[in-house]
Amino acid sequence: MERSMYNNVYTGILALVISYTYCATALAQDKEFSPYVDNKGNIQFPENFRTSMVHLGSWFVPDGAASGFHGVYTEKKNIDAFRKAGKFPDGATLVKELRASRAADYSTGVAVKHSTETVKQWFVMIKDEENRYSDNPLWGDGWGWALFKTDKLAKNSAADYKKDCLGCHVPAKDKDWVYTEAYPILMEK
Repeated sequence: MERSMYNNVYTGILALVISYTYCATALAQDKEFSPYVDNKGNIQFPENFRTSMVHLGSWFVPDGAASGFHGVYTEKKNIDAFRKAGKFPDGATLVKELRASRAADYSTGVAVKHSTETVKQWFVMIKDEENRYSDNPLWGDGWGWALFKTDKLAKNSAADYKKDCLGCHVPAKDKDWVYTEAYPILMEK
């Protein structure tokens, strides 16, 4: 009887240790995957991206709700990985900051457009090759998708990436949903 009780206690302790190790490893893997994603797949706004990331390139949209300058940033290691493999690595973060524009006459030309201090919104994509958060409607097609408004940085304003994000990326589907042609830094050797 005593041996059976010790075996049960030992088995219980062993199960707790294995369970704890598994959970701790899973949480550590999530943070290794991306510091901007929690264990449920919620994407946080990368607050210091302008100083901690590299500027990939910019787009200018002349008209419409998305008009203005779209500056895109990522971590330096992602540029190196893209140059080697031709794609963004698992966990790569892309931040697109949309700023309003203004035109003025300068010695370099008439009606020269430049970005202003007014930020309209930010888009964030995080590469997910393993489909980690398949039950989260903001993850799919190899990426986590987020939209942050200037007055709600603590909350992802997108609810479903297929409805809120993917439509704008359809022309870039064959390039892993990213318009890489505006990022010549990815092609430099």
